[in-house]
Amino acid sequence: MSFNRGGCLCGAVEYVVTGPLRPVVYCHCGMCRRASGHFVAATACAISQLAITRSEQLRWHHSSAQAQRGFCGACGSNLFWKPNSGTHVSIMAGTLDTPTGLREAVHIYVGDKGDYYQLHDQLPQREDGAHGVPLPAADP
Repeated sequence: MSFNRGGCLCGAVEYVVTGPLRPVVYCHCGMCRRASGHFVAATACAISQLAITRSEQLRWHHSSAQAQRGFCGACGSNLFWKPNSGTHVSIMAGTLDTPTGLREAVHIYVGDKGDYYQLHDQLPQREDGAHGVPLPAADP
């Protein structure tokens, strides 16, 4: 069974993922850049496989008509992105304890990326958010 732990900078929000994680998707959209201060590196899991084990400072912000973002109200750590469809929850990869075993998959919204950096890796680049990276099947 896959098992990962993570949390915010100050420790007021902690979580456990009990299933497999999706490869990392790099999002360069304007909202992710503003929420994180750069671009976002996010993995994801089924909502049923995420357990928030410490949540007194977990706050949710409806950042658009399509999704909400979870962050720590004490230290400000950007933790989660959850679409209103309820299909999954994205987890900011840097909030996971290491080792994660994760690999990167794709860049999305590259047309919105900041003008102060270039993308030099060989990953696919998408102008939209249709990254095509599915959630992995749950462990048996």
